[in-house]
Amino acid sequence: MADVEQTAAAPDGSGNGSDLVNGTAGRFVSSAEGTALAYGSLLLMALLPIFFGALRSVGCSKSKGSSDMPETITSRDAARFPIIASCTLFGLYLFFKVFSQEYVNLLLSMYFFVLGILALSHTMSPFMCRVFPANLSNKQYQLLFTQGSGESKEEIVNYEFDTKDLICLCISSVVGVWYVLKKHWIANNLFGLAFALNGVELLHLNNVSTGCILLGGLFVYDVFWVFGTNVMVTVAKSFEAPIKLVFPQDLLEKGLGASNFAMLGLGDIVIPGIFIALLLRFDVSLKKNTRTYFYTSFLAYIFGLGLTIFVMHTFKHAQPALLYLVPACVGFPVLVALVKGELTEMFSYESSDEVLPHTPRLTHFPNVSGSPASLADSMQHFQLSSPSRRRHHTPSDM
Repeated sequence: MADVEQTAAAPDGSGNGSDLVNGTAGRFVSSAEGTALAYGSLLLMALLPIFFGALRSVGCSKSKGSSDMPETITSRDAARFPIIASCTLFGLYLFFKVFSQEYVNLLLSMYFFVLGILALSHTMSPFMCRVFPANLSNKQYQLLFTQGSGESKEEIVNYEFDTKDLICLCISSVVGVWYVLKKHWIANNLFGLAFALNGVELLHLNNVSTGCILLGGLFVYDVFWVFGTNVMVTVAKSFEAPIKLVFPQDLLEKGLGASNFAMLGLGDIVIPGIFIALLLRFDVSLKKNTRTYFYTSFLAYIFGLGLTIFVMHTFKHAQPALLYLVPACVGFPVLVALVKGELTEMFSYESSDEVLPHTPRLTHFPNVSGSPASLADSMQHFQLSSPSRRRHHTPSDM
């Protein structure tokens, strides 16, 4: 989906620069401490949305409200995804070649400004519910748009929210303005983490076989577009949007104004993350009060991403992270299931039947932008556009 690489950013901190090389004027060679800090921070930032997104996916899957129901990926969707992702990626590559990168990124900034605010509001909502003072009035609001009149009157938007949601939207809007104006790496990461957490929480695989099909297909996709062509890396560097996590390797030397970044695409978080979340729901379905498969896959992800970073640092070349993550995240849990004699039970488990009896099928395929698959971003689009989700929304439902 997205590669792990090192970039030298533009002076505004956007991360849109060239590959890090040694001995070139104007390019910074990171210290060992700075490099270790950057890689460690990327690893930690990748783990947070997977861990908390997986936990929230269990509660989300048990929700009775239609606005809280996740989108489910079937085996048919999973098989089509790498093809659609490849077409989208190559289309973006041609788009950047034909049109001005500046204007393209301006449009994308506006698009992700709106999605980022919604995603960050949803991420903050549980925390806001805990800290909101009980003595303050939590007023209810409604934004209603209709079309036509009389019997032909049709609701276009019926948007309900309360004071807590409004506070979350205001805070998220401040971050959004900061991102649009400055493209600062911290604002980028806040939006990126929110997208990743929302993707892991609200985008569900229906069974383990579907997960294997999706991860296997994207394994080939990632390897081909990173090693076989320069398309993935070119789009990743041209695409100024919060679809990747970045951390400066020169933070110790330059502080918050640092500009030499290591990056990790959101696809390398969301794609394995939804599989790990599926295994957590499988653990819950076993009713054994253990989380064996969740912790196994979680540790496997740490191993796979650590191996990716090691190889990239050793060979000084962008790496397709799914090349290492897919065998680890699939192989280790399957091996544990084989040892425990639960392999048949694992592959016969149906998330949609166990805890998602009324989950709508994913009828529109997620759009893939840039080097990672921006599944969290696409999920926000589904919630805004799906007819089943137009009624009685709150920002915490998005």
